[in-house]
Amino acid sequence: MREESESVYEGRRLADTVEGRPGAVWEGKPGGVERRLQDKREGRMDEDVGSVVSVVSVRDGGEGTVLPGRAGVYYEAEFDAITFDPSMQEVVDGEVVEVVAFGAFVGIGPVDGLLHVSQISNEYLAYDGENQQLASTESNRTLSVGDSVRVRVVTKSIDERNPRDSKIGLTAKQPGLGKHGWLEDDRRANAATTETEGV
Repeated sequence: MREESESVYEGRRLADTVEGRPGAVWEGKPGGVERRLQDKREGRMDEDVGSVVSVVSVRDGGEGTVLPGRAGVYYEAEFDAITFDPSMQEVVDGEVVEVVAFGAFVGIGPVDGLLHVSQISNEYLAYDGENQQLASTESNRTLSVGDSVRVRVVTKSIDERNPRDSKIGLTAKQPGLGKHGWLEDDRRANAATTETEGV
C-alpha cells in the first residue's frame, strides 16, 4: 500500500492546447477554456498522469492563437486537475462491477481492472451466468457484482488513443487480499484457532 501521505488521487497542474469553435466568443475566458478541457481530458487515460478525473480550474487560458488555414482559436491552457493513477504492485480496495466467465471487473476509482479467474482464489471457481457470480466448487464462497474486494495492481497498459483499450490487471491470490467477506471469515477462523491452541 502507499505511504499514508501518498494517494491514488492527486491534484496536478497540467497544460494542454484546446481549440475554440469559430463564432464562439471566448476572448480567453476561463469558463469556455475550462469546458473544452473538461470535454477533452476528463475520463481519458494518459500514460504520464493516469486517468483525469476532473478539471478543477483553469489557471491561464492565454489570449489564444489563430493559425493560418485553421478556423479555430487555439489556447495554451494551464489547469489544475484531479487524477487517478494506481501504481504497479499497489494494493487498492474496489467493487466488483461485472462478472464474466473469465473473471471479474473491479471498479478501482474511475477505472475498471480485470481480476482474472485464475487470480481470485486457490479454489476452482465456476462461472454461474444465471446469478452473475463465480462460485467455488470446494466451499460456499462466491464472488458477485457489488462485492467489495482488496486487490493488487499487477499489470498496467495505457492506450492513450483508445482509453477503453487500456488494461489494468489485478490479483487477489496473495495473503490479505480477496473479497472483504472472505478476509473477515479467515480472520475469525484464525482467531478461533489461536484461542483453541491457547487453552
